[in-house]
Amino acid sequence: MKAALTGATGFIGSTVLRHMAANAWEVRALVRPGSLARRPDLKNVRWITGDVSQPDTLSKLVTGVDAVVHCAGAVRGAVRDDFDLVNVRGTEILADICADQKTFPHFLLISSLAAREPALSHYAASKRESENVLAKSSIPSSRITILRPPAVYGPGDREMLPLFQAMSMGICPIPGSDSMKVSLIHIRDLANAVLRLVSLDNIMTYASDETFNFKDRIFELHDGHSGGYSWHDIIKTVYRITGRRIICIKIPVAIVKMLGLVNIGVSKITGRAPMLTPGKVRELVHPDWTADNNKITKETGWCPEVTLEQGLRDILRPGGIN
Repeated sequence: MKAALTGATGFIGSTVLRHMAANAWEVRALVRPGSLARRPDLKNVRWITGDVSQPDTLSKLVTGVDAVVHCAGAVRGAVRDDFDLVNVRGTEILADICADQKTFPHFLLISSLAAREPALSHYAASKRESENVLAKSSIPSSRITILRPPAVYGPGDREMLPLFQAMSMGICPIPGSDSMKVSLIHIRDLANAVLRLVSLDNIMTYASDETFNFKDRIFELHDGHSGGYSWHDIIKTVYRITGRRIICIKIPVAIVKMLGLVNIGVSKITGRAPMLTPGKVRELVHPDWTADNNKITKETGWCPEVTLEQGLRDILRPGGIN
């Protein structure tokens, strides 16, 4: 089986790449010129230099493949265009090229749980719109799968790792209320879900695309902990691992919003895309980021294997992978 993969040097994409290559998939992996040094040396992988804005490059990437896994995505930005260029326009170009193939490849989009709440941020809105692009494309709905993972952590993560490390040192900064709930998933389980979906893509094929509900192709997933985690659930887990008492420091939302506004101003001076923005703050303080993995388990047989305690032990233990 042959697959095309975007975002292949990123946190999620690089793990998906290793899982596919280790399971007898021949993978064409897209890599930006600035990320050439980050390419892992793997068998069954052919690297194609370019980005998702280049139709000619994407045509080389997807021609004749059985599956396309679209992991590339923008997560930093000050304005909507910073996200749309990759998350929306990139998906549109890739979908158009896939629709022109003699045989439609299975198109799997790594979206985000944030797409449920597009009004919160430019990022969330761009992720929802990338899903809409696929819904409007000429690719049959039965050849499309959308994954909405919650917060992803594990080896190679650079976004959530600082928070877990702060907890392991005895400090937990909590923006706003501590009553929010969030689902989590280990990167290995996410990669296994991707592999399961592209390997069993006929399981969820419907008899007629005319009677097909596109929402049936959208799957959430989590680590098996139904109802998500509260801040205190995560703190208790870290405590069991480190044995260190953790002090919670509640940060008023107003202060976090101010930091987001400052970051916007700094980005205009430095030209660097900010991570913490007013939109990201609204995501952080949203009360419900719980996912439901019943549908993906029922339709594919996929089940998570890594519990939060197991996953955090690997990255927080002395000498652990981080």
